[in-house]
Amino acid sequence: MNMIEQAARQMPHMMGNMGQMAQHPMAGGAMLAAGGYAAGKGLLGAGVGLLRNPLVFVAAGLAAGYLLHKYEKEIVQAVAQATGMGRDLMLHQKENLDDLIAETQSAPGAASMPATPAQE
Repeated sequence: MNMIEQAARQMPHMMGNMGQMAQHPMAGGAMLAAGGYAAGKGLLGAGVGLLRNPLVFVAAGLAAGYLLHKYEKEIVQAVAQATGMGRDLMLHQKENLDDLIAETQSAPGAASMPATPAQE
């Protein structure tokens, strides 16, 4: 048995009640948030000063403008296609809703159903 396996076997004894506490959803979420905050601060800590430089914003704007101009036709086509797909989806959902409403109104015994408080 190597040292890693020995350490893994002794970990529950060394941790005590920490293992049970870490199983609680609130504690797990807090540990994930703290880890994410520490990782983000470590990764972005050195680059924050660079991001505050106005020349970085100018360069990013120029690059974005160039790419928008270069791929303008493709972007317009993709947006038009997405808009058309969204319109088709909404029309399909409206048809489904109309079908459901018609089905519930024409169901046998619909007239004998008790009225809801809003209908009284």
